[in-house]
Amino acid sequence: MAGHSKWANIQHRKGRQDAARAKVFSKLSKEITVAAKMGDPDPDKNPRLRLAVKEAKAVSVPKDVIQRAIQKAVGGDAENYDEIRYEGYGPNGVAVIVEAMTDNRNRTASNVRSTFTKNGGNLGETGSVSFMFDRKGEIMYPASAGSADDVMMAAIEAGAEDVESDDDGHWIYCADTDLNEVATALEAQLGESETTKLIWKPQTRTELDLENAQKLMKLIEALEDDDDVQSVTANFDISEEVAAAL
Repeated sequence: MAGHSKWANIQHRKGRQDAARAKVFSKLSKEITVAAKMGDPDPDKNPRLRLAVKEAKAVSVPKDVIQRAIQKAVGGDAENYDEIRYEGYGPNGVAVIVEAMTDNRNRTASNVRSTFTKNGGNLGETGSVSFMFDRKGEIMYPASAGSADDVMMAAIEAGAEDVESDDDGHWIYCADTDLNEVATALEAQLGESETTKLIWKPQTRTELDLENAQKLMKLIEALEDDDDVQSVTANFDISEEVAAAL
């Protein structure tokens, strides 16, 4: 299983996506509101909002929930959220990046620090691990979108930098600043993508055995359960056997 999709696939297998659906909707709504507040409330004129709406639709967030999140920003009754990045190390020295949106920096910092400590990790300074990642755009298509060669050709024409394909699907990577353009060009050739988002792509990955993988998953799950946390990224890799045992 390719490293890019491991955590998503494990979550899916364990049914956590359904269990956490309300939490996911809430986090995506927050991103939509912030994106609409910072730019134009029309997704066609606001690339960040367009991507946020696309991501929400990909996990079946209802239209009225999306519209309410946009209206919240337009109406001026949206909370003021700060976007903060936390960096640290999990079990076995795995680098972890946590992206949060919060209306209370002290609460979020305290919660994130405590979660790291309780789960065998430690929170570092900003910049302590992000140098081990590249900020990229990631566009994911299901395997049914086409053969690896066809998707690779479409990605090259669209201006992407790299493609990783396996039995689960195709992951297309581009410069973070090109995400909107590349996604739009790919849509014209391959149709609607499954997900389109900005990510932290690890430059190298730490291979974990089952025990350390379980510890790391516990940390990631605890961080993701925090209402202020939008995303968690870690530079780990696991074998098929370890993934199946989780």
